[in-house]
Amino acid sequence: MPAGCSASGLEAISEIILPNPINLKPNLPHRLEFLTPDQVQQVHETILRVLAEVGVRVDWLPALEILAANGCKVDFEQSIVRIPQDVLDRALSTAPSQFQLHARNPQQTLTVTLDDVYTVAGSSALNVLDLEGNHRPATLQDLRDFTRLIDALPLADIMHAMVIPQDIPQPGFDRILFATILENSSKHYYSQGEGEQSVHDQVQMASVLQGSIAAVRQAPIFSLVTCLTSPLIHPAERVQEMIACAEYGIPLWLEATNMMGATAPVTIAGALVEHTANVLAALTFVQLLRPGHPCIIGVASGGLNMRTGTYVGASPEATLLHVASVQMARFYGLPFEGSSGLDACLPDAQAAYERALQDIPYALAGMNFIHLAFGLMNQLLTSSYEQAVIDHEILAAAYRLAEGFQVNAQTLAFDQLRQAGPGGQFLTHPFTLRHFKEHQWQPRLTSRLEWSQFQRQLGGADMRQRANQLARQLLASHQPLPLEEKQAQELWRMAQAFQQAALGNR
Repeated sequence: MPAGCSASGLEAISEIILPNPINLKPNLPHRLEFLTPDQVQQVHETILRVLAEVGVRVDWLPALEILAANGCKVDFEQSIVRIPQDVLDRALSTAPSQFQLHARNPQQTLTVTLDDVYTVAGSSALNVLDLEGNHRPATLQDLRDFTRLIDALPLADIMHAMVIPQDIPQPGFDRILFATILENSSKHYYSQGEGEQSVHDQVQMASVLQGSIAAVRQAPIFSLVTCLTSPLIHPAERVQEMIACAEYGIPLWLEATNMMGATAPVTIAGALVEHTANVLAALTFVQLLRPGHPCIIGVASGGLNMRTGTYVGASPEATLLHVASVQMARFYGLPFEGSSGLDACLPDAQAAYERALQDIPYALAGMNFIHLAFGLMNQLLTSSYEQAVIDHEILAAAYRLAEGFQVNAQTLAFDQLRQAGPGGQFLTHPFTLRHFKEHQWQPRLTSRLEWSQFQRQLGGADMRQRANQLARQLLASHQPLPLEEKQAQELWRMAQAFQQAALGNR
């Protein structure tokens, strides 16, 4: 039992019901924007100059040959590719702004548009802060548990590995992640790999669940992130992943991660130019390979702590950079994913304000995919069960803010004001009883009790203690959509065989 939490308090917490029935997704009547139209144009023109004059380094000869054959200026000796505006424009004209991300459960398939806001879990922490309060290396059981926990959260739309287990061999680890996550969640899977062979293996594994490779091509239940290097580098493994995904029709997340002051200019505008140019170069390559291939551009950029030399992801500057990146993606007509976890090491006040200073502006800006949305802390190194459910609550509140409110003849409520008159009351008015549920968001973890009720009903349990109990309950009660027994057996047989092959190649 969490310290300070009485039995009656636990009973009260056990009555928490997810999800909140209203306002789970914002309609976004207004959008938060930091860049003026003139500034968007300035950024765009600078990006064009970077692509055409500076170029990107592409570390794989076959890709250089493809780019050269399609109008890019290639320095084969230095592996530098310069992309003229007409080549970029051609790629942008074929890149889709709407497509589907399929799920093992068809009811959880997502339609991607420039107007939707979704969340992605993750990502790949090496450590956990467990429900006993221990900070330790992540295990395979943690991956199972985190996957089931995220599967239970209604605002978590896309699954990504919350941890990389440290009790399994690391070569070929992505095959074990693939089997574990597809067994413990029916949501779309945002996967990761170790190069071209990873893609081939994951397609084979998906075909076990979907019936054939042709079915995977038609409606893949996973997508793949390929992480570019800053400044302006496309490593060979990442390029090979792009080619393999284009071959199989697997949607791609083209993600750049820079650090302002280290791998990108220290200015927000300069970092915006670098990572946008980097992902647009990757998008150009993919569209040359397969026009119309579904791509989501994304960034996980942050700053450099000039005192310690470490990554900072939860700074105001990182939020400004991500919101500006949303604007640039919309300017190009491309779906956008932004990622920035928490710097805090514990589920405390710092973690809460860091998350709020991300979720609120991201929701208001209409970020299409809010990545690293649940429980990732400690500068991307630790995943916390408690913080995951706290983050879900903060996200729900952010969505409610982004929803805004309606102004019309009904909501202005003149008739009700006239009926009540000066000194009247509205508590028992039929209008209140009829409409309060649709106009008031009700939290499921937050306490709104005054002190004596707080002590009596919740035993004085603070937010972290309540989150601990809720996480335990969800893990004890939630059952993901099961696989057929033969499917699960074959999935794991392939995962283990593919990992053994990867181990043999090291």
